[in-house]
Amino acid sequence: MTTHVKRKNISSGGAYENVFGYSRAVAKNGHVHVSGTCAPADFEHHSAYHQATAAIKTIASALGAAGAELNDVVRTVVYVRDMADADEVAKAHLEAFGTIRPASTLVQVTSMLRTWQLVEIEAYALVG
Repeated sequence: MTTHVKRKNISSGGAYENVFGYSRAVAKNGHVHVSGTCAPADFEHHSAYHQATAAIKTIASALGAAGAELNDVVRTVVYVRDMADADEVAKAHLEAFGTIRPASTLVQVTSMLRTWQLVEIEAYALVG
């Protein structure tokens, strides 16, 4: 017999969540999907490393609200606007996930929602 757990939507309070109609994360049956996450607006003039670190902090918070933690992450997808920032973003990713070693993909994209955003990270976790 399979037990189904009710879906839990997690908000980070971002204004765009209501504009676009999404949740920061969704948890159901031990699966946690964290939406693409950028650094908050007060990181506009920060490096890709600092933006990635801030994004991972937001991801960790969303995971916590879902009953998970960074150790539960099994996959990340990292989007950068410029591959020249890949080493800085990789450093932040390694600091957070170096012992966890999730499957990961790094992709360059042409733009993000705001022109100052340098990196966006999404995560997928399995709890239990």
